[in-house]
Amino acid sequence: MRLLRYIPDDTKFGFMQYRRISFPLSAVLSVLTIVLFFAVGMNFGIDFRGGTLIEMQARNGVADPGSIRQTAGGLGFGDVEVQTFGGPDEVLMRFGLQGDSEQAQQSLVSAVRGAFEADYEFRRVEVVGPRVSGELVQSGTLGVVVAVLGVLIYLWFRFEWQFAVGAVIATLHDLVLTIGFFSITQLEFNMTSIAAILTIVGYSLNDTVVVYDRIREMLRKYKRLSLPDIIDIAINSTLSRTIMTATTTFLALLALAVFGGAVIESFSLAMIFGVVMGTYSSIFIAAPVLIYLGAKVGGEGEAGEKTQASAPQAAP
Repeated sequence: MRLLRYIPDDTKFGFMQYRRISFPLSAVLSVLTIVLFFAVGMNFGIDFRGGTLIEMQARNGVADPGSIRQTAGGLGFGDVEVQTFGGPDEVLMRFGLQGDSEQAQQSLVSAVRGAFEADYEFRRVEVVGPRVSGELVQSGTLGVVVAVLGVLIYLWFRFEWQFAVGAVIATLHDLVLTIGFFSITQLEFNMTSIAAILTIVGYSLNDTVVVYDRIREMLRKYKRLSLPDIIDIAINSTLSRTIMTATTTFLALLALAVFGGAVIESFSLAMIFGVVMGTYSSIFIAAPVLIYLGAKVGGEGEAGEKTQASAPQAAP
């Protein structure tokens, strides 16, 4: 029984000829992301800023954000953000930090309940104090750093140092551009966003390892070909798997983004962006990095962009 193949077995697309475009493009985007991060910043959620988030639903009729904002502002707890959430009868309120104590946050919740409980049902109340928000920032940052270091150590033992460095460069590329995605879209960056970033690290790593494993196999098999030609052969041989995996993952995440609601919106949209970037980086960043780092062909030091007389050229 023949397996269904979306990409013909004899595909010979020359991916490596585009490395002179992908590298400068990714470098420019990464620099712009860093500038954007410091110039615009990110829309940090309550998990990182601290404060109180309250979700309410009108008991009868439609919620009135204007009236809610006026009433909440008169409670004396500073500025309050009020926005519709989900349906027209649902509303979301965000209050800033109330002093340095947890009791001050709880006093705010009690006052809001007293003002709105008659007309609104309280569906969700999240209170994050300054100490907790600081710990969450540290834990989230530490989690990302440990994940990247784990990638480096794993690939160093699994392959060679060139593969480890290439995988870390590709992973950091995806992380930086994902941060840029949050800065541009101003999606709320909260703990689910950290989960999305760690998931993107795993997805990008998995895709990169699949390509690297085939490249290593081809390096041993074709000892008389140039390194760019060997990488092209390896990527073309895994292209069907890469496209099917990325497509099915994208469709599942698209369903989450459309039907999952605002609670997981930042997670699903970040994951969609991360899947696209992870697929791109495994082909156009992680693979060509091996050329510049001098990966060995056949384990005999025949590396670089030197073209052997017998090396077939990959068709664009």
